[in-house]
Amino acid sequence: MRITWHMHSCFEIANNIIVVTDPHDGRSIGVKPPSLRADLVLISHDHFDHNAVRVVRGDYVVIKEASPRKVKGVSVRGMVAYHDDVQGEKRGRINLYKFSMGGVSFCHLGDLGHMLSDEQVKELGHVDVLFVPVGGVFTIDGAQAQRLVRMVGPRVAIPMHFRVGGLSMSIHNAEDFLMGLPEDRVVRVGNEVEFEADELPEETEYWVFSQ
Repeated sequence: MRITWHMHSCFEIANNIIVVTDPHDGRSIGVKPPSLRADLVLISHDHFDHNAVRVVRGDYVVIKEASPRKVKGVSVRGMVAYHDDVQGEKRGRINLYKFSMGGVSFCHLGDLGHMLSDEQVKELGHVDVLFVPVGGVFTIDGAQAQRLVRMVGPRVAIPMHFRVGGLSMSIHNAEDFLMGLPEDRVVRVGNEVEFEADELPEETEYWVFSQ
């Protein structure tokens, strides 16, 4: 299985099929346009930096709803959450997506703007790989993201939606999220990582992608 980061909240998760999350067009946020092909595209919310389906190639299915579905062998379940900490009054609702493929459960938190409740964490259930926003301003910040990772307890936590070179959005980098984490649990994987389901760690590792 392979995970490739296309910056911001856009990931390509590939096994026998390809899932793409929250595509952007690059140009609108000041970074390199992604080269994407997919079988399934998950859109957490309809903001321009998360819904650029037009840049994705292939014969794909787009999911924007929270209702459970099974598409091309991938089970997908959404959960309604908010883009802010006032129940969507500022920036609206989002969908968190949990999906399973190749024996691995993934959860993409989109532009989550608040801490999840204990009930929501229980509803999520077991998560192997958690994609969590850490840049603050429009989402939870690094310290909140750390707490949320501890609540969910994934085998791998992957920070996203943070400041990188060229990004035109005023959000913070990933350093606040990484601050205080055990050095031996932080793995800098570059732009892409390949792994087998049975190789995932028992204790949470933090996989940090870079350009």
